[in-house]
Amino acid sequence: MKVLTVIGARPEFIKAGPVTRAFANRGIEEILVHTGQHYDASMSDMFFEALGLRQPDHFLGAGSGTHGVQTARMLESIERLLLDVHPDAVLVYGDTNSTLAGGLAATKLHIPVVHVEAGLRSYNRKMPEEINRVIVDHISTLLFCPTQTGVDNLLREGIEQGVHLVGDVNQDALEYWQQSGTGRTGIVDDLGLHPGEYYVATVHRAENTDDPARLREIMVALSAIDSPVVLPVHPRTEQALKALGPALLEGIKCVPPVGFLEMLELMETSAAVLTDSGGVQKEAYMLGVPCITMRDETEWVETVDTGWNTLVGADRNAILDASRNRQPPANRPSIFGDGRASYHISDILLTGNTQ
Repeated sequence: MKVLTVIGARPEFIKAGPVTRAFANRGIEEILVHTGQHYDASMSDMFFEALGLRQPDHFLGAGSGTHGVQTARMLESIERLLLDVHPDAVLVYGDTNSTLAGGLAATKLHIPVVHVEAGLRSYNRKMPEEINRVIVDHISTLLFCPTQTGVDNLLREGIEQGVHLVGDVNQDALEYWQQSGTGRTGIVDDLGLHPGEYYVATVHRAENTDDPARLREIMVALSAIDSPVVLPVHPRTEQALKALGPALLEGIKCVPPVGFLEMLELMETSAAVLTDSGGVQKEAYMLGVPCITMRDETEWVETVDTGWNTLVGADRNAILDASRNRQPPANRPSIFGDGRASYHISDILLTGNTQ
């Protein structure tokens, strides 16, 4: 079996690591395509190196641009590649523009679309990610859901065929890191931090970075927290912060973007994580670290329902209250599967089970 996999952004690099290893173990031929959506070395190359992910077979160099321009470039390049390669299926992850372009190119050519991390919903159509994931779910032949909530969401939309609950491949990636015993970077010591006495924050979603009022509220809150706050600065955020001025960053330890392994280490011994990232919300839960989500809604409702994640929007008082009153419950259910989602996906692909 020959599968063409489309990736292009940090979350997809992380998810692709365990799936690529499982494919090799099961004898599935994989053609790895990097769209170039994240083309900065700090957001792309470091993740390939840290995750042990082989270099892509094709790099499309889509680069930046508006959603329409970026997606159109990818769509044209992927279609040309599909006509040349003739894969049995096209696999896409999550909800990025790369995901949308890969799914559309494949379905127009009547090639089955395989969607890993299907069924997520924030029910906020202002988010481009929400549009991407809804469209891709509705054109996919195989839909691999990380949680039961994803299965239920698809059922409500009339999607039953080809839906499989397999668990989350991020759980696979995290367990691989924990069990390998390698890759420890010492970043906590390097930054002069003490376990349990600092916070980790990430801010990158357009709803926060493109809205000066929301970004200002978030930064005021982070600077007011009475323990060090480490903020790996995403390129999008860096530009937005320049417009607001340096005074807002007082008390915040800004660092360049960090690799996957460094981020896990920072999160693992932090007092709590403050984020607007879906992937970081999951990783915090998997590591048993309280999470404060600076958004008005989340796709990962299970993390909120279990008491480990608190939604605070961009309200400075809510952010500070949550940071002071972080008391997750003792129980942390295994909501993201058994750590073998990538092998479940591989086995279903090989059996051709679309039921």
